[in-house]
Amino acid sequence: MDNSFVANSQETLARDTSSVSEFWQEKYRNEAGKNWDKFYNRNKTNFFKDRHWTDREFEELRPGHVFSESKPVLLELGCGVGNFIWPLIERNKDIRVYACDFSPRAVNFVKANENYTEERCTAFVCDITQDRLVDTIPPHSVDIVSSIYVLSALPPEKQAAAISNIVEILKPGGRVLLRDYGLYDLAQLRFKAGHKLDDNLYVRQDGTLSYYFSTERLHELFARHGGLIEHENKYVFKKLVNAKKGIDSVRVFVQARFQAPLDATGDNVLAPANAKSIDRNYDIVIDDPTVSLSNE
Repeated sequence: MDNSFVANSQETLARDTSSVSEFWQEKYRNEAGKNWDKFYNRNKTNFFKDRHWTDREFEELRPGHVFSESKPVLLELGCGVGNFIWPLIERNKDIRVYACDFSPRAVNFVKANENYTEERCTAFVCDITQDRLVDTIPPHSVDIVSSIYVLSALPPEKQAAAISNIVEILKPGGRVLLRDYGLYDLAQLRFKAGHKLDDNLYVRQDGTLSYYFSTERLHELFARHGGLIEHENKYVFKKLVNAKKGIDSVRVFVQARFQAPLDATGDNVLAPANAKSIDRNYDIVIDDPTVSLSNE
């Protein structure tokens, strides 16, 4: 990252010297799933837009990719109401999808969708930090695991358990595709005093959590702890321009791809990328009302 950007961001974060009581710390961390269930009770299926952009970022999701030749199996973590899976199923007629969320209401919305059929999709309630995925999905049977703005909803002390859970259902050579909030994201810098629970962990007004990842943290979780091979792990910057107010702001995301080894030697399909690579090409978004600062 640019040194001046990092320094300015650290200065902004350092101004927040507030603390959250131990009672509320524990309550927010332990009730993450409950608060997301309340979120979907309030917002129903109206909050998020369908994610038509995912196959532009991840070629593995495109019809005709090597995985598509053998009717791939995909698990979407944190499926919400299905904004990721419906465009995917429409584009790829052969893909088989598992979709889980720790909000029962969200899962019920998926099952109630007119596009839901049990032949192509299995939606189920699962807290990936404690409920074993292999209780629903056969071990080492999944080609692709998608994690789009999901791990950030978990407190950091529970993230490693989620990775171990994922590894149990990945095929040899299977891949994890991840997009999430990055360190020094505009949303992190805009939190007011009283919302910080821990380093890079914040609680929103509705009680849901938001963690902001460094590429080093992702490497620690997936490569060192999970034993996966790292092929992409970078920051993606999205510049927001408010022409009327003359204000430029920067959203920061992390994007990564990890792969399960094909065999005991660790042989793999893709040439590994630099673990600390940074995408310095800014996407320019001018007064875009679809870019949310609280949720993606």
